[in-house]
Amino acid sequence: MTLSDIDFARIYREQVARSNRPQREPEYWDRRAQRMSEGSFESSYTQAFVSRLDLGGCSTLLDVGCGPGTVGLSVARRLDHVYGLDFSPGMLAAFEQQARARSISNVTALRFAWEDDWSAVPVCDVVVASRATAVRDFEAAALRLARKARRRVYLTYPARGSFVGDQVSRVLGRAYEPLPDYLCVVGILHHLGMHPRLDYISDTNRFASCATVDQFVNKMREYIGELSDADVGILHDYYARHERRVRAESMRWAFIWWETEADG
Repeated sequence: MTLSDIDFARIYREQVARSNRPQREPEYWDRRAQRMSEGSFESSYTQAFVSRLDLGGCSTLLDVGCGPGTVGLSVARRLDHVYGLDFSPGMLAAFEQQARARSISNVTALRFAWEDDWSAVPVCDVVVASRATAVRDFEAAALRLARKARRRVYLTYPARGSFVGDQVSRVLGRAYEPLPDYLCVVGILHHLGMHPRLDYISDTNRFASCATVDQFVNKMREYIGELSDADVGILHDYYARHERRVRAESMRWAFIWWETEADG
């Protein structure tokens, strides 16, 4: 068997289909929009992502899964126009609010989901998808991103760790099927002829700022939903025994990009 014989796209779809991870509806992200606006523009992850963007000779950028505009607004003054695309009205409202707060006017908010018809989405020089590609069908998503990019596509995909923490999820009895490995994503892009380039970004986990057990419990509730009294007791015990691990466990992202001009 050679690399060409491996159907990475099928492997990806089948593993996602086995997953019992909750599908996040727009309302979930609406509730998180304000909190995600706080401090995310100055985060080490954002700085690392933006520092890797080559915007030379580019005038437009499409930020897919833009959230409050963390990436797109960070580079808007270097471009003629930035489009922020998201399926959450709350996130798009935060995107526009953050643009006004920064006196940035060369932006447009676009409400689309991955599954929608994107024919009205403009083609831009650069397309970015920061922490927005853990989708049901990565092959379809990659083709969609590439079709909207004249020059380059940049994205990140989980490479190590999880948003909630694998061990604490198991303790709560809510262990999830892991996402397909990022090398599966690279394999899909390779088969599509997109010649992906790979780097990594290390990020603090979502609980690094939890200085108390109550903050930890509240953040867990935000991510996984309602907690029973028994769940809260388990989390109190877990935090007491593993506070350092809870706050120090890192999240690693695969930073993947490719040139669309070279791919035709």
